[in-house]
Order: sequence, then structure tokens, then C-alpha cells
Amino acid sequence: MSDNVFKYLYGPVPSRRLGRSLGIDLVPFKTCTYDCIYCQLGRTTHKTVERRSYAPIHDILNELEMKLVSGETPDYISIAGSGEPTLHSEIGGLIGGIKELTNIPVAVLTNGSLLYLPEIREDLMRADLVIPSLDAGDQTIFQYVNRPHRDISFDNLVNGLMEFTEDYSGQVWLEVLLVSGVTGMAADVEKIALWANRIRPSRVQLNTVCRPAAEDYACAVQRKQLENVAGLFSGTVELIGEDDARHLTASAGRTAADKAIISLLSRRPSTLSGICAGLGLHPHDAAKILGKLAEDKQITMLRMAQDVFYKIAERDRS
Repeated sequence: MSDNVFKYLYGPVPSRRLGRSLGIDLVPFKTCTYDCIYCQLGRTTHKTVERRSYAPIHDILNELEMKLVSGETPDYISIAGSGEPTLHSEIGGLIGGIKELTNIPVAVLTNGSLLYLPEIREDLMRADLVIPSLDAGDQTIFQYVNRPHRDISFDNLVNGLMEFTEDYSGQVWLEVLLVSGVTGMAADVEKIALWANRIRPSRVQLNTVCRPAAEDYACAVQRKQLENVAGLFSGTVELIGEDDARHLTASAGRTAADKAIISLLSRRPSTLSGICAGLGLHPHDAAKILGKLAEDKQITMLRMAQDVFYKIAERDRS
């Protein structure tokens, strides 16, 4: 089976945190409990808290078995994708099915918004690693940065994180993504750190915006500032920012996907979803390439209503 035939699997892709990560996409594009201002995949098109069997678990496991038989040996199998994976009502069964197929560790990347529900905490217990998020220190900033579904409160979020971490026997790496001018100052980070210290994860991973974001005012915090605020957190703290992303995306020349995106944008501006549909790319892969091309000033972004269009930079036109 070629990679073009896989519907739910993508990669393995280089991950700043997980090495070579084989991804599993559990929900349709941008089906999420949040609509974060910094999201590299753009605005949420289906904000919901409804859990459904969005993708057949049997089909996902069949794809994974074929991928593993082909000789792939990723460092992690990562349940993440284009939305919030815990919205899939059978995520627990999927994790159990993966465990029957392979000894490769399973990571779940989640925004953590539904961990206040006992059934979801139970679903994730067999995972080896869970990476939830905490981007705010109070309800006001939570609403501004994450723009959650109306049924999710900040109290839900932090209480769910604390209960899950207390009961879970695996590793919890708490991601804290800081936005310049919003949560990047020490006073703002201190509020987040107070909650993180109560949650007591295995480690805290400080991150910032490193690819084109859903909103143009969501900008990166400088590396020096990340270093300055890291001491506010107790335990193990890792810095994951633009320098790490640049290292992963650097290459000797353009890849075939880079060239295909540039060729498409040379003909017409396009959204992320349009690029993925036209070129058969997974949104995460396309977003990484677009971030690198934007950083190199080969492309620019144009915002129209709720959509972000990418186009060739004027200086690159012939």
C-alpha cells in the first residue's frame, strides 16, 4: 500500500518532541473543542464537544498493520491529527488495538479540554505518553487564546488535568504555548506556572508560535524570554521554540512537496485545505512546509474573512 492510499495515517514525520512520529488522524479536519488563535491549521470549522466514532477503528488498525509490515519503525505512534483526538468515542479501543499490534509506544497529543470527563481519562490510561496543553492561567485569557466551546470552562480544564495526572501511570508532558503580547510576560506565565505546579506533570514543555497562525496577531515569544520564564516552573522544563522548528525543517534543497506547493501557489493563492486537497498532503505536513517557506520569505499570507490564503511573495514572481 502506498502512502497515497492511507486515509488515517501520516508520516512518519520528524517531531520536535517525539523523534520519528507515525501519526493517526482520528477526527475530520478542524473538528475541535477549541479555536486557538495560534493554530497552524487555521480556524476551527466544527467546534464541538460531541464524542462520535468519526473514523472506523477497524480501518485505522488495518492501515497501521500494513504500515508496520512494510518495515516502518517509528519512535512513537502518535494519536493527534487535524483536530481534538479525544472527541473520537473509541479512542480507548484504538489504543488497546495498537498495543496488540506492536510494542512501539503510543503518544496522545490532546488539548486536555475533555479530561474532566472520567470516561476520557479512562480511555487514555493505556497510552505510554500523554501531551496535554495549558496555554492560560485564568478564565479570561483561556477564552482569548483558546476560544473554547461554550461548555468548557477553565476550571474544567485544570481540574481534569490534575485528576488525570494523579491517576495516570505513564508520562505526562504538559505543553505550554506562549503568545507574544498575550501570555509571554513573566506575570502572565507565573499564573500558568502556578497551575502547572499543581498539575505536577513529568515535564513542562515551553513552546511558542513557530508557523503561520490562525490569527496574524499570534506571534512568537523570543527564545531569550522563554529562557527567562522557564524558572517559574518546578521540575523538568524543556524549551521548544522556533530554533528547534528551524533545525527540523532545514534541508539541502527543496523537497518535491516544497516544489509542488510553490508551483500551485504560482498559479493561484490557496488555503491550507486547498493545498492539501490539490496535492494529497496531510495538513500537518503542509503546515510545516508553509511555515518554512514563509520564514524564508518565499510565500506570504492573505487573510480574507475566516480564511487564510497563501501566495507567492511578490519578489519571487518572474
